[in-house]
Amino acid sequence: MRFTSLGAVGVAAVLAGIAAAGPSPAAPHTAASLAKKPTDVASVHGSARVSYAYAPDDDIRFTVDAEAVPFARPMPGSPLPPLPTHAEGTVTVKHYSPARNSTGWSKAKVDCLVTGVGIATLTAVVEESNVWEPGKRFGLSVQRGRGGDQDHLGFGWDIVNLEPRATEVKDVETPTGTCMAPAPFAPVIKGGFTVKHTDLPPLPAAPKAAGKSEKRSGTRRE
Repeated sequence: MRFTSLGAVGVAAVLAGIAAAGPSPAAPHTAASLAKKPTDVASVHGSARVSYAYAPDDDIRFTVDAEAVPFARPMPGSPLPPLPTHAEGTVTVKHYSPARNSTGWSKAKVDCLVTGVGIATLTAVVEESNVWEPGKRFGLSVQRGRGGDQDHLGFGWDIVNLEPRATEVKDVETPTGTCMAPAPFAPVIKGGFTVKHTDLPPLPAAPKAAGKSEKRSGTRRE
């Protein structure tokens, strides 16, 4: 999803059908479920139009709803244990190019989120798009403006996340790892984001090894 080469890039795959179906019935809360659910987790929420220096006339919009779910589950296909930065939610991107009179869009599922004070990086995996194949991961960064400053957003394509190739016709876009994103370089010109920061949670306690029996089959230790 490269802005300069593809022109129209982005998303807005609105979650049609959810509103029509109405809210799903709430699951009953039990003492066990409440004990397991974190009460204070990192999150990023908001929707905004950004200004991109190399496409000043284009209408580029991002909607982010992401919330940390530490250690919720392992990464698909990975032997690693669950990560403290695991997150859930959605990202939508919509890019209208008046020069081409076309719109690119993508809807993606959030898989990682890490925050600092007023800033966050997150990644999401494409589920639906007219410019990207499903399964592609991309990165975003969000910075909350302070003292009247604008919010900023960074996206991990077009001018970053490239592997320069001297012997090939064009550069190659490299795979994006979890929570990998550039600095937030594009100013928000409409809308905005909220960033809730929390420190990384402590690692889960390792399971205790089972004690060895003092008695073994047919033998006795004195």
